[in-house]
Amino acid sequence: MAARASASSGAAGNTVRIVVAGDAKTGKSSLIVTAAAESFPTNVPPVMPPTRLPEDLYPDRVPVTIVDTSSSPENRGRLVEDLKRADAVVLTYACDRPETLDRLSTYWLPELRRLEVKVPVIVVGCMLDKRGDQQPVSLEQVMSPIMQQFREIETCIECSAVNHIQIPEVFFYAQKAVLHPTAPLFDQEQQVLKPRCVRALKRIFILCDHDRDGALSDGELNDFQVKCFNAPLQPSEIVGVKRVVQEKLMEGVDDRGLTLTGFLFLHALFIEKGRLETTWTVLRKFGYNNEIRLRDDQLPPPIKRYPDQSVELTNEAVEFLKKIFYTYDVDCDGALRPAELEDLFSTAPENPWNEAPYVEAAEKNALGGLSLDGFLSLWALMTLLDPIRSVETLLYIGYGDDPLSAIRVTRRRRLDRKKQQTERTVYQCFVFGPKESGKSALLNSFIGRPFPEEYAPTTGDRYAVNIIDQTGGQKKTLVLREIPEEGVKEFLSRKDALAACDVAVFVHDSSLEPSWQKATEMLVDVASQGEATGNEVPCLIVAAKDDLDPFLTEIQDSTRVSQDMGIEAPIPLSTKLGDFSNIFHRVVKAAEHPHLSIPETSAGRTRKQYHRLIKNSLVVVSVGAAVTVVGLAAYRVYAARKSSSS
Repeated sequence: MAARASASSGAAGNTVRIVVAGDAKTGKSSLIVTAAAESFPTNVPPVMPPTRLPEDLYPDRVPVTIVDTSSSPENRGRLVEDLKRADAVVLTYACDRPETLDRLSTYWLPELRRLEVKVPVIVVGCMLDKRGDQQPVSLEQVMSPIMQQFREIETCIECSAVNHIQIPEVFFYAQKAVLHPTAPLFDQEQQVLKPRCVRALKRIFILCDHDRDGALSDGELNDFQVKCFNAPLQPSEIVGVKRVVQEKLMEGVDDRGLTLTGFLFLHALFIEKGRLETTWTVLRKFGYNNEIRLRDDQLPPPIKRYPDQSVELTNEAVEFLKKIFYTYDVDCDGALRPAELEDLFSTAPENPWNEAPYVEAAEKNALGGLSLDGFLSLWALMTLLDPIRSVETLLYIGYGDDPLSAIRVTRRRRLDRKKQQTERTVYQCFVFGPKESGKSALLNSFIGRPFPEEYAPTTGDRYAVNIIDQTGGQKKTLVLREIPEEGVKEFLSRKDALAACDVAVFVHDSSLEPSWQKATEMLVDVASQGEATGNEVPCLIVAAKDDLDPFLTEIQDSTRVSQDMGIEAPIPLSTKLGDFSNIFHRVVKAAEHPHLSIPETSAGRTRKQYHRLIKNSLVVVSVGAAVTVVGLAAYRVYAARKSSSS
């Protein structure tokens, strides 16, 4: 693997913007003028205007714009603005004035952190010609403690504009730090490749290992070289590459070719020798950006949809995921244990399910393993909540078809209501209810968790997802989303809050009247919101904690409310006793019939009656008009006959 072609730009053809900052009279403007004019100027302005370096000055042929700055207090606002727009920052000090070097660690570098300017920094000692021989301290001795403290420093260099020493190199290193940054690839303290870099290179290795034998043969290595560097390797070069690896790492080469270990070793070697452009060329050829994620142009465009449309995986994607599941279920126990799941996601930047809301959303066995249903459920949840990330992750783990073939946008929910049926396979249920009503216990029971003896409040939105087996062998994925009591008002203040909801469930503690009253208020608020926005949703009432004695009028009150609003009577259940009254199947059934179980408020009923009255009035007017027209036509016929007979 050689690096005979220049790396492609991480700036995607845009200008690299380098901002030069530092104390007054440290040589900023002289540095810029000399780099642009290739000669030391006699007159240097206090602050240079933005200066463009020739495109062919450096191998990457990416234009460089250098922005000079003033350190005077009156220009502070402009300085901050320029620093925040920088791709890289060059910080200058004067080699003959040690106090300007001290200012880097006491002011300039802390200030960049305070402003959250997270770009590579090049430290430049200017006026090298003015430093006398009485200061023999090496640059490495001076800068090593500062570089240990401030890891954002990419390179340190000394130069002289007067004698034209290392002037072009200053901006070459700055441009290189932008196009080929070290930080995403290499941990300089540990001297190892960073995990995300390893994951990306592993994916690239697997994609190039066409025969899937765990090694790159000479032919596969040559194909890789042509793809990345547009030039084949000679047989002697392939032998040389493998010899270099084998001398340092025996397991890096076997009788089939270059192993993954050897492939990673080669990239670490290139980086240690300062050849970062080699690894960046490889990453960019395979679609990665500077954060070592797939670029936007590798992913589907933003999905255009109405708020009441959702996104689901296609059958092609589901079949691919089933194959992946069985491939990584190494012990064939029907579940992916944590280690197997980590291995599955080892070619993605990270395991996406190690974070909320996925980490606690699906059913796991005693060893923390995910069944196939649990695995597919989490994919359905991720596709529902973040479809582009779902597709991105599919690509990381080997989905080779058109990314758009992995997902589909469902029909609008309001159209489902009109047609009185839905084609969805994933339903989202919002679970409302006051504190301590049993919402969390309901979600826990859905994913097989035991009933908790102690109450633990839910502070934010929480999800639980599982697959429901329907009659006839059909499978539907149900997503329960818990809405905390304190968040309901803010949640419903959003116009399209209910657009993504297939069913709303209202849970109350059947032993406490205040719990029922709050749940009823939420039901009315949700029904009113649905009527006002056209996002009506089927609703179910759950009378939880059925193992406790109900308050005196619970059955009477709840039955009256459900009858008044035209929905099903409350469903009693006890998660503590494991008596669920088939609740999850009933939720799915309500979602499958989106025109039923929709509550009606008194205001909504009045509005409907008014519209019905107006409609009937129009019908009466229309009938009257028709009678008039018919009568007029009959009169004309009569008049015509009378005229002809006379």
